[in-house]
Amino acid sequence: MPAATAENVGRKFDLARMLGARERAWTALRDIASRIRPGMTEPEAVQLAKERLEAAGMDRIWHPSILRFGANTLKTFRQRSAPDTVLGENDIYFVDLGPVFDGHEGDVGDTFVVGDDPVMHACAAASRELFARGEARWREGVTGVALYDYVSAEADAMGWRLNHATKGHRVGDYPHAVHKAGNLGDFAGAPVPGLWILEIQIAHPTLPIGAFYEDLLMA
Repeated sequence: MPAATAENVGRKFDLARMLGARERAWTALRDIASRIRPGMTEPEAVQLAKERLEAAGMDRIWHPSILRFGANTLKTFRQRSAPDTVLGENDIYFVDLGPVFDGHEGDVGDTFVVGDDPVMHACAAASRELFARGEARWREGVTGVALYDYVSAEADAMGWRLNHATKGHRVGDYPHAVHKAGNLGDFAGAPVPGLWILEIQIAHPTLPIGAFYEDLLMA
C-alpha cells in the first residue's frame, strides 16, 4: 500500500494529542503493573486494567487489554491464553494496553518479572533492548520491511527467537483502522514518526517463556 494511503489520518489528528495519549497510556501501564501480584489470574488482571484505565480517564479502548502470565507470554495477540493460569511467585508477565485518550490511540506494552529468576529478567530486558535497537535503525530511514528484517537478525544474534506474527501496526486519531494501513513489518515505505507502533515479541529458544514490548516510533 502506498505510504500516502497507509499514513492517512483523520481531520481530528493532532500530534501533540497523540504524544499525550502515549504518555497517559504509559502512566496507566506502570500503575497497573505495580498492582499485579502472585496468585492473580489473567481475568482478574484484565479487570484490574479496566478499572485503572477508567480511573485514568480514558475515552474508551480501541483494543482489549491483554495480560499474559507465564507460558502464555508466548501467545500472540489473537491467540487465547491457556485457561486458569495463575501468576507464580517466580514468574514473568506482560501488559499490552490500547486505550484512547482525547480521541487519540495509545498503544503500549512491557514485560515484568516477579521473583529473581535471571533468565526471566534477561528475557524482559532483551525485548526492551531489541526495541531500542529497532528504533535506532528506524531513525536511519529504513522501510518497515527492512526494520523487521533487522530486528529478526538482532534477536537471533542475542539468542532469542522473534515472533514473526507480531509485526507492528498503525495508530492515530480514533479509529485508525479506517485507513487500512496493514502491518509495519510489511510496509514498503519509511514509516513517519508519530503513527507507527514497533512491536517486539520474543521467546526463549527452549524454555516456555517470552517477552513483549511496544511503543510509538517518535522523532
